Amino acid sequence: MNISEVIREIREVLDRKDEVREKTLKLTREIVRLSGDSIKALHRGEFKIAEERLKRVEKLVNELREMLKEHRDLYFTGYVQNAHQEYVEATLLYNYLLGKNFPTPKEIKVPEADYALGIGDFIGELRRYFLTLLLKGDLERAQEVYDFMEKIYNELVTLEYPKGLVNIRQKQDQARYILEKTLEDLARAKINKALEKKLEEWRNES
Repeated sequence: MNISEVIREIREVLDRKDEVREKTLKLTREIVRLSGDSIKALHRGEFKIAEERLKRVEKLVNELREMLKEHRDLYFTGYVQNAHQEYVEATLLYNYLLGKNFPTPKEIKVPEADYALGIGDFIGELRRYFLTLLLKGDLERAQEVYDFMEKIYNELVTLEYPKGLVNIRQKQDQARYILEKTLEDLARAKINKALEKKLEEWRNES
């Protein structure tokens, strides 16, 4: 076989892979968009819309996995990993807010490493929910959310692996920062609540 024939074979293979890659990019963008829509709906309390979006994402995630069966190099690229993380984040928030058990990576058919990274992002969404509760003055529920965030973080930091296997350290650092800020907000809210109570008692005694 001469060099021209070798190049022709290489071109045929890479042309097919490039076509699959373009389809992959389109699918992952849609997964990210729909997962984001689901998260927004959850924060608005629109659970039916969130569920509908998640069902559509589930189909796309399965389609993506099937399409990349023969292209494992593409399946483990950053943009596929990011799409999986968004899906995990939305799924975990949905299950948490509805009081359901969390699915395993195998149940939602995403790699374990991508699931772990999605857990890190989930903590950020819990903070958003926590802040909403603070604005409503629901300190009891806000405390419960913080306690759960702390529990997740304590579990997340037990994952100690090389960056080449799963880049979890960055998520752990972000989670720790979020947890610290959330505790500060909770403490401040409790102090303000106690002061308001004291002022009210003082007014009643006057």
